[in-house]
Amino acid sequence: MDEKTTHSLGEARIGALMGKYAVPCVISLLVGALYNIVDQIFIANAAYLGSYGNAANTVVFPLTVIALAVAVMIGDGCCAFVSLCLGRGQPETAKKSVGSSVVMVAVSGAALCLVYLTFSDEIIAMFGGTVNPETFRCAKEYFFYITLGIPFYMFGQAMNPIIRADGSPRFAMASTLAGAVINIILDPVFIFTLRWGMMGAAVATVLGQVVTAALAVVYLTRMKQVKPARADFLPDAAVCRKTLALGATSFLSQISLVAAMAAINNMIRKYGALDPVFGQAQYAQIPMAVVGIVMKFFQIVISIVVGMAAGCIPLVGFNMGAGKRDRVRELFTRLLLAEAAVGAAALVLVELLPRQLIAIFGAANESGYYTDFAVRAFRIYLCMIVFACVNKACFIFLQAMGRAVSSTVLSMIREIVFGVGFALLLPVYFGLDGVLYSMPLSDILTFVLAVFLIAGTYKNLAGEECPAALAHKGAA
Repeated sequence: MDEKTTHSLGEARIGALMGKYAVPCVISLLVGALYNIVDQIFIANAAYLGSYGNAANTVVFPLTVIALAVAVMIGDGCCAFVSLCLGRGQPETAKKSVGSSVVMVAVSGAALCLVYLTFSDEIIAMFGGTVNPETFRCAKEYFFYITLGIPFYMFGQAMNPIIRADGSPRFAMASTLAGAVINIILDPVFIFTLRWGMMGAAVATVLGQVVTAALAVVYLTRMKQVKPARADFLPDAAVCRKTLALGATSFLSQISLVAAMAAINNMIRKYGALDPVFGQAQYAQIPMAVVGIVMKFFQIVISIVVGMAAGCIPLVGFNMGAGKRDRVRELFTRLLLAEAAVGAAALVLVELLPRQLIAIFGAANESGYYTDFAVRAFRIYLCMIVFACVNKACFIFLQAMGRAVSSTVLSMIREIVFGVGFALLLPVYFGLDGVLYSMPLSDILTFVLAVFLIAGTYKNLAGEECPAALAHKGAA
């Protein structure tokens, strides 16, 4: 690592560093989230697709999250490991991590693509795609073309944090932005002009992902600080294990979200059929379409939250590796306050402007039941979004500190024990509304647990700088 960058991460003002690293990361993740969200907006406003297309998009969305889970496990794990290695003065190990990670994401992307193509019907049914025949048809069409782009999507998403760890957050942002712009330009052309329907939305997305992946390949050949040699691309088992261990939290937070979405989609299908309104065939797809839209709004907010926290991973990793606990403590405080502010702003939107939010997703083309259910869904499902934001920041910060076990356990409790458990249990007593109550109840209970971990983290970071930091200062 060059001396200028070392001084920057270890000595520059925390606020300035957060702006430099977190803002591009936020933009990158927001743009990445827009891939699926933009598809849904254009699909919702195409009268010939409407809520059927929206419901199909909701069915396929968790399947793209599975791919993202594997990609971020590799990418975030590599980012955290590289940052720790550079802070400890171990550049050769950092190079091995990058080389091994590139191979891992390429192989896993091809494997997942093959599995999806082989078992597409069964997978779509597993995520609630059989709510009615038209939703299944739309989901199958969309899923096929999205699957073809999975290897490119995973490569681009995995390389993004690796590029940030190499000290180029702006390039990471620009590569993701380029792909999203392609998607935004092509979506209306393919959906409205050529009337390619779900296929058009998917092809536009895949072409954008190809552009992002291509730019990542270009950067890989010109890395600034961590420049892997050919031998580094031969996977090192020990380095792979450490990289994946640090990325386990990112993986579990995403994959457990998939489990929660699968439970929610199936509970919507089951209890929607018992509802006086949504039990009618012409309205059966509305709850799934609406909950998918609410989740997309939540994804936008969480993209900001995760971007702020993940953008700080190089800062946390370097300063932890250098033993500068006082700087890590200050960073933690600033991050928690910023995340809570984001959650508060989102809460105002969902509670005061739900009709305006749902209008973006084609409410004008749907029945009044669509809007009424959407208003209720926004206000209930996201009423504890402030806690959700703080919880997510806590998961990622612990991961960046190298406390992978604590971070992973908390994430698993939130998504599997609470997220899946309440999604299955509450509808038994509250019907469709039970699905909506599962989210805020999960976030409240997780926050109670997170408070203890936050307090423990401050206690761990309290006190004088450790000998590594003092030695670093003496050498300077």
